[in-house]
Amino acid sequence: MSDNYADIINLPHHVSKRHRQMPLAERAAQFAPFAALEGYAAAVSSTAQRVRLQVEEQEKQQAGWDC
Repeated sequence: MSDNYADIINLPHHVSKRHRQMPLAERAAQFAPFAALEGYAAAVSSTAQRVRLQVEEQEKQQAGWDC
């Protein structure tokens, strides 16, 4: 399995003579608009807020019982 690329593994990295190398920030920007799970972050945030409120309510109830 590891011999599959033995003939090319140590070759130098290709650098185009025709095209300039794209800056890393621009390469990253190509993928920024992509959202595989649209709305996922909002759903997670909403659930986290709901759980946070439930925990706070439980803590208030427990604090009241301890007095």
